[in-house]
Amino acid sequence: QRLTILFAMTGQAIEVGDRYVVEWKNGQKHTGEIIEIRVSKNSRELENASDELGPDAYEYYVHYPNYDRRLDEWVPYSRIDTATNVDSGEKDSDHAAKARKNKRKAEEILADGKKEDKGAKLGELEKEHDEITKVKNIQCIVLGKYEIETWYFSPYPEEYAGDEKMHVCEFCLKYMKKQKTLLNHSFKCNMKSPPGKEIYRDDSLSMFEIDGKDHKIYCQNLCLLSKLFLDHKTLYYDVDPFLFYVLCETDPAGLHHIVGYFSKEKQSQENYNLACILTFPPYQRKGYGKFLMSISYELTKRENTTGSPEKPLSDLGKISYRSYWTYVLLNIFQNRESLPNISIQEISRMTGFKTEDILSTLH
Repeated sequence: QRLTILFAMTGQAIEVGDRYVVEWKNGQKHTGEIIEIRVSKNSRELENASDELGPDAYEYYVHYPNYDRRLDEWVPYSRIDTATNVDSGEKDSDHAAKARKNKRKAEEILADGKKEDKGAKLGELEKEHDEITKVKNIQCIVLGKYEIETWYFSPYPEEYAGDEKMHVCEFCLKYMKKQKTLLNHSFKCNMKSPPGKEIYRDDSLSMFEIDGKDHKIYCQNLCLLSKLFLDHKTLYYDVDPFLFYVLCETDPAGLHHIVGYFSKEKQSQENYNLACILTFPPYQRKGYGKFLMSISYELTKRENTTGSPEKPLSDLGKISYRSYWTYVLLNIFQNRESLPNISIQEISRMTGFKTEDILSTLH
């Protein structure tokens, strides 16, 4: 069912699914698709008289085709050029990335042996997932000293959704609606670092290994928090089969501030050494992503095997891993005088990389 807003004042009809030229905050203009329409915050007290409201009384949730969904946003009417209703053409042209969504559930469907139902079930699953997650439910969070705009939907309880900031304890990752609640919580929370075992320390950096089965609530909260910044992540509550490796910066007072993490299955038939990886936005572009990847491969080498991140990778994941693999391989080749004749298998043993990842990087 399509929602249509017809403004009697202008005769302009705006429908969910329509595409218009929309102005970004930086002044650039791009084609945007209307995903949802709502009465603006300042006009909600007049919602019962919405028939009398003009276009400026509404906000429009816009997705920009061919751009990542993290750029989706609520925009006022003034940023939409309604004189340029763009022919949508292939409205699914930017949906190729949907193949990676709900990956874990999709694999279960593909394994059920009912081949004739696979396509229909997978399509229905993706459609349901897209409908639920199409609009960001949390707009902004406060984590430690940072106020962070979110990127994607995360299945927090409905009462936490809305325009207000959500406050998150950076130590136990409990989430709260009000700053006052967080302040009261901070006096009671006795956690100054993630739970689990500290497996790495170097100056101001520490890493903790956390078993999802032993620390279920913390790991579930971590999954919910990270989903705000990961489009393809579907694991929220089934944390028992996973280990989580949380990287922290340590301040002079000995408090551990979460920087990022990666998770891996305890038992992976495909030898995946990483399921999800995230560096939180305030700490990105500081080399922490490569560091997390390197730790995953160090753990793999200690197991005397090779590993690879869980497939399929997101678009950002592909870029990050290709950059990391290239960085490691170039360092090896720079020392090729001491290794004049090195095989792909030897590189695999040295790095913990699977041979197919090495070959794809070299090609």
